[in-house]
Amino acid sequence: MTIEVLRAKIHRITVTQAELNYIGSIQLDEDLIDAAGLVEGEKVQVLDINNGERLETYVIRGERGSGLVSLNGPAARKVQVGDVVIVAAYGRMLLDEARSFRPTIIFPDERTNKLKA
Repeated sequence: MTIEVLRAKIHRITVTQAELNYIGSIQLDEDLIDAAGLVEGEKVQVLDINNGERLETYVIRGERGSGLVSLNGPAARKVQVGDVVIVAAYGRMLLDEARSFRPTIIFPDERTNKLKA
């Protein structure tokens, strides 16, 4: 049996852009993607702390070091610039694997979306 478990999480980052007329996705600073171990094109869940919205989209790379967190396409209707969100990725694994697995969780600076030194 396999189960779906949290694999990676970016905890509390601030939305810097919401672009309705865009193909879709969440565009993230490449530093955040790398630190969390996310993959471009990977499906993620976005949880909006401010309004309770939960949505699924996929990751695309933004400019490294920019602090960019942009919800694009239909997702732009679910957030506001300035909202604080959590980005979570999940993976499937065997039950025994899941018992000892530890996800990658990062806690960037909520105001700047930059990794803390």
